[in-house]
Amino acid sequence: MDVRQALDRMVANLTLLHTMNPATELSQSPLVRVDVHPEHIACVTLNRPAQLNAVSQALREQLIATLNALNQDPAVKAIVITGSGDRAFCAGQDLAEAAALQAADIVPWLQSQRDMYQAVRNLDKPCVAALNGVTAGAGFQIAMCADWRIAHPDTRIGQPEVKAGLGSIVGTYLMSLHVGMNHNAQLSLSGDLITAQRGYEIGLITQLTQGDVRAEAVACAQALAQRPPTAFRETKRFMRALTQAGFDAAAQAGIAAQQACFAAGEPQAAMARFRK
Repeated sequence: MDVRQALDRMVANLTLLHTMNPATELSQSPLVRVDVHPEHIACVTLNRPAQLNAVSQALREQLIATLNALNQDPAVKAIVITGSGDRAFCAGQDLAEAAALQAADIVPWLQSQRDMYQAVRNLDKPCVAALNGVTAGAGFQIAMCADWRIAHPDTRIGQPEVKAGLGSIVGTYLMSLHVGMNHNAQLSLSGDLITAQRGYEIGLITQLTQGDVRAEAVACAQALAQRPPTAFRETKRFMRALTQAGFDAAAQAGIAAQQACFAAGEPQAAMARFRK
């Protein structure tokens, strides 16, 4: 079985499991699509274009399972993550889902988000994020967990959690790995989005392109895949170990922060305004 057949079977199995679970969102197409490019590059696409590829629980589950499977597949040499359509890489969490949360749902909801980011961090192979449009909140954090971020200069990126009544905790930590406190505070405390051009200037974006961002990302992944795989894997594992304790602490702090925010009613009020 070649890599394309293996990935097609994996996606079919993920979709079957997804539709068998009545608690998850049903879809006529997978919420996470996998395509294979030359030189064994797997392109993982967040596939909710009508919702700007916002992260629902069902998408989270599919993304985690997909990335774990690709990481274990020796035929896959590198991974590109992108969004469906041309409007957004990922606009963040699904607001309808977040607005419906009850107190008992908050901890498992946040733990599943943590597991999603960890699945990106756990990749031992090159991972390139192709930011094909708005990249905000959870989408921004997925991108920050990748090795490489490629975007058009005018793509909007950032961490708007405070505007949604949520503490900016995990995203603030992830940005701290790339920028100093001054830039981090401006983004985390204002909740404003910036251009990828500005993100490149301060160290959040790796590479800018005026061309096809997905094609550039695939080319980048192909180049990184040419590095000796054991050396690449061991370097990534060491870099992950350097930051794992901080990431885990941020995830725990995020649970406490969001519980306080939900208890104050701030996310509920903000999400009600956004949905009007």
